[in-house]
Amino acid sequence: MILDFNQLKELLDEVSKSDISELSLEYKDTKIALKKNLTITDVSVTKNFIKNVVTDPQIEITKEPLPVTKPTETVNNNSGSNSNHVVITSPMVGTFYRAPSPTAKPFVEVGDKINPGQTICIIEAMKLMNDMPSEVSGKIVKILVDNGTTVEFGQNLFLVDPKG
Repeated sequence: MILDFNQLKELLDEVSKSDISELSLEYKDTKIALKKNLTITDVSVTKNFIKNVVTDPQIEITKEPLPVTKPTETVNNNSGSNSNHVVITSPMVGTFYRAPSPTAKPFVEVGDKINPGQTICIIEAMKLMNDMPSEVSGKIVKILVDNGTTVEFGQNLFLVDPKG
């Protein structure tokens, strides 16, 4: 059994959409084992399978850290701000939390002054809680995301007045 990259991707997509929580396939010296919970917990594949699947020289698999998104001066017109405000964006996909726990006080509120290195929120990705430090100083003008919502990479989270 030789699966190409597209077949593997299709298999993973179908498993992720279904109620299947565990799948094992075995044929000769090729084994695939997938286990699914709320997050990916285990994916194991044999070397021969990898050799058969990754035949495209354009595909490169690396384990590099996510890039940190720098605040930008560009602000969407629908955010209700002027061009003097700095936008802090999400460095990753995940769930946005304003506080360290549901009963705790939020890290920042509108009107608070922040400094570089100060934690302003948490973004949960793959069951890991990632403190997000500010890279700018100023006053929080607007919080653009509701607590507990999913955010995308590069999504605007906060408006900051650097002169505030």
